[in-house]
Amino acid sequence: MPMIRLTVPPGSLTEEGRKTVQRDLAAVLLRWEGAPDTAFFRAQAWSYLVELPEGAQITAEDEEPRFLVDVTVPQGALSERRKAGLVEDATKTVLGAAGLSQDDALRVWVLVHEQAEGTWGAGGSVIRYADLVALAKGQRADA
Repeated sequence: MPMIRLTVPPGSLTEEGRKTVQRDLAAVLLRWEGAPDTAFFRAQAWSYLVELPEGAQITAEDEEPRFLVDVTVPQGALSERRKAGLVEDATKTVLGAAGLSQDDALRVWVLVHEQAEGTWGAGGSVIRYADLVALAKGQRADA
């Protein structure tokens, strides 16, 4: 199941962006993963917003806000094309939530972490990618 964590400096998101960015990023992730748009899969797309303390993020050059999007997915869930689309859309989503333009895109980093087969568990059991694919097929049939 996918998980997304957005780390931001304090006060770097707009009021509206702060309210919507987590669900927006989760939707982006599910779309690029190819998961069905069902209540079950939406409930499994965990999204965290981590706001750093004042002064916790700078570069060697300046103190402009930078944004880190960590995405964790099962290994094999994203092709290279899907990863590229995910990175592009996650970047646009964060820029929008921060009230920034595409000119600021280098201030958003997206790291895709692929969880190796057999190292992801939920509900007390190891979850395998094939299990998720089968579940998704069943969810599509019910949708």
